[in-house]
Amino acid sequence: MEIRGKVHEIGATQQVTDSFKKRDLIVAYAENPQFVEYIRFEATQDRVNIFDNLAVGDDIEVSFNLRGRPWTNKEGVTTYFNSLVAWRVTKLANTPQQAQAPGQMDMPPVDISSSGADDDDLPF
Repeated sequence: MEIRGKVHEIGATQQVTDSFKKRDLIVAYAENPQFVEYIRFEATQDRVNIFDNLAVGDDIEVSFNLRGRPWTNKEGVTTYFNSLVAWRVTKLANTPQQAQAPGQMDMPPVDISSSGADDDDLPF
């Protein structure tokens, strides 16, 4: 899976156990600019360094895997956790064309201001 967004925060590497380390990356994802989502990705083990060349504000594309696992507490109640595990991060060029949807650059503009005749059949 892949997603494009802007680097919001880069976490420090955490040594969870002697043999396990992880690092978080928070990405501001704005599919709808009015409602920005802040999505946490994690990198583990030898992949923690994929966030090294990033800076807050960089436009990026994150390639990741969706992982899920159950956890059962002492009372026998099972809870499920999801993780977004990043395996590649690519910086994007900060150009206006980059922000357009694929294929949108190839389409000529459409003039919707002139209707030609009064053949508008909309009820309002």
